[in-house]
Amino acid sequence: MKVSWFSAGLSSFISAYLVKKTVDKMVYIHIDDQHPDTLRFLKDCEDYLEMPIEILQSRYKNVDEVVRQFKYINGVGGATCTNVLKKRVRKEWEKQYKGQDLTYLWGMDLNEKHRAERIEETMPEYKHEFSLIDKSLTKSEVHGMAKKLGIKRPAMYDMGYKNNNCIGCVKGGMGYWNKIRRDFPDVFESRSKLERLTGASCINGIYLDVLEPNRGRMEDEIMEECNIMCQINSF
Repeated sequence: MKVSWFSAGLSSFISAYLVKKTVDKMVYIHIDDQHPDTLRFLKDCEDYLEMPIEILQSRYKNVDEVVRQFKYINGVGGATCTNVLKKRVRKEWEKQYKGQDLTYLWGMDLNEKHRAERIEETMPEYKHEFSLIDKSLTKSEVHGMAKKLGIKRPAMYDMGYKNNNCIGCVKGGMGYWNKIRRDFPDVFESRSKLERLTGASCINGIYLDVLEPNRGRMEDEIMEECNIMCQINSF
């Protein structure tokens, strides 16, 4: 069985589109912190691919619930929210297919070959395919393909974010958080209070409520899509 792990980003959609005739199942792990437009995009992808996308979700619905429970945000062990809200959910899903021959389809592009290799090394119990790499497609080309297909991309891209992660992703840098401060002030304030409540911070050594509004350049910051790589790196 070939399973496409849908991250609600353009890369995972195009990777499935390229080999849609061979994909048996698409699976998406939802978190309530996603931009509301994410589910619109998911429905559009279902319609275009003519395939349902199975939606999974943890009993913890959002980042706030996880951080309050575990009193940890982000660090050398990865992000608690990724581990609880995504990795554990995927592991639980995999139990029902134990012993089956599974092939996972991922949305790494041509410039992410090292991440594809890491997946193969870390998850040898499954076969893995990377259709974007096979077709030598870059991220910009993926966006171009989606535009030609008439697929309206998720709102977070049009707002200037590099990926469609949760609003207020705890793995963001100073530039990212200052953009969140401008675009989603309620999320910024909520995360700031959460940091002080737990004594943990999103940015190493800097609490959001003392972050200077002009610090950081988001375009210079490396922030991965919250997909399998984040799961591999968490706990």
